[in-house]
Amino acid sequence: MHHSYLKSMTYYLIFLLVASISFIVWATAYMKLNAFFALALAALLVGVLSGLPLPSIVSTLKVGFGHTMEKIGLLIILGTTLGLILEKTGATTSMANAILKLVNENNAPAAIALTGFVIGFPIFCDSGFIILSGLNHSLVKKTKHTMPVMAAALATSLYAVHCLVPPHPGITAAVGTVGGDLGMVMLWGIILAAPVALIGYFWSVWQGKGISHAYIEQEEVQIAVDTLPSAVLSFLPVFLPIALIAFKSIVFLFVSKALAEQSFSLQFIAFIGEPVMALAIGIVFSLLLIQKKYRKDLSHWLTDGVEKAGMILAIIAAGGMFGEMLQATGIGKNLGELLSGYALGIFFPFVITAILKTAQGSSTVAIITASSLITPMLVNLGLTTPMDITLTILSMGAGSMMISHANDAYFWVISRFSNLETSATLKVYSTATLAMAFTAQIIIWLFFNYLH
Repeated sequence: MHHSYLKSMTYYLIFLLVASISFIVWATAYMKLNAFFALALAALLVGVLSGLPLPSIVSTLKVGFGHTMEKIGLLIILGTTLGLILEKTGATTSMANAILKLVNENNAPAAIALTGFVIGFPIFCDSGFIILSGLNHSLVKKTKHTMPVMAAALATSLYAVHCLVPPHPGITAAVGTVGGDLGMVMLWGIILAAPVALIGYFWSVWQGKGISHAYIEQEEVQIAVDTLPSAVLSFLPVFLPIALIAFKSIVFLFVSKALAEQSFSLQFIAFIGEPVMALAIGIVFSLLLIQKKYRKDLSHWLTDGVEKAGMILAIIAAGGMFGEMLQATGIGKNLGELLSGYALGIFFPFVITAILKTAQGSSTVAIITASSLITPMLVNLGLTTPMDITLTILSMGAGSMMISHANDAYFWVISRFSNLETSATLKVYSTATLAMAFTAQIIIWLFFNYLH
């Protein structure tokens, strides 16, 4: 009796998930409803229809909004402000010119994808995308490539590394839960991320080419200067924060918590390598780009930066509300329990994580939840050797890529910072995450079979 109830409840929740995502796409793409209200409404309806107690629906909405703000609110305000200063001073144009001098114009998507792949190691995919989006707009203006291609090329390369390579939070937490070797997971993660990012890149170019009119033209940001700043000075405010965050990540791979608490210099490295502080330092250095006669405009630019961030923040936090509500319904957990009867070997960690990710939106939550579900089952699944455990963790990493859509904050970062319509972002980027996840899992499976 209990099992059949669980089954029917799970099917109902899957139906709710599909219906709510269809509603978001319909409301934003066809009814032109502001994405914030579409997401908030979808979250509310999921809460009510899944039978959650009414008081907890309201608190779940607030928690989802708050969690997202806590994670990326400051980042988005600082990132938007930095982007605006770089645009106004002509730095993004100067950077785009420098990149196009190095690579043929036809290869602009490859150049931005490679940049994303390298930057993605130390930096979260959303921070990386925010920092580089101004440059992306500039490249779209200067080349014949369209925004759907350029945005997806950058987004997928950052995402491949984010899901597969420690020290990113999800996969690092899984190493701790499952009891893997961090160095091994890191090494194999990098080896796996390269072909996965390549698939993401080719998919972005192939799918993105066919999409027209998806780009909502950016209001032309008037470059406020007569002469463009030098390329070196222009790149400094972008790459300095990246270098600081990277330095912190690398140092703390080798340092114990106890040592970090005792040493002032380590605390200082942790402080300036915190993404929010690193971006703030980037803003300070971007002030070097402002020519004397334009200094009086700075306060206007800062105000514009905060105002521009407000809209983006609201939408991304509403995406967080939707994701949190889906988590509260327990859809992922129910599906996981329903599937635990099937022995799928190395595919099992992938399937469970993919379901959790698609259902609630956060790659990090998906992989953390999956690793706690799967760890007790490793022996039954026949995954016991150190290499098996490394592949199991990477298999969860592969699952955590699939599918990034309307309940994922990163999806909205890509859509809003690139001025892309929701439907276009789904067509290019969301389908790419599907292709990338399957590619990663097939490589893992082939390697697993080769070993056994």
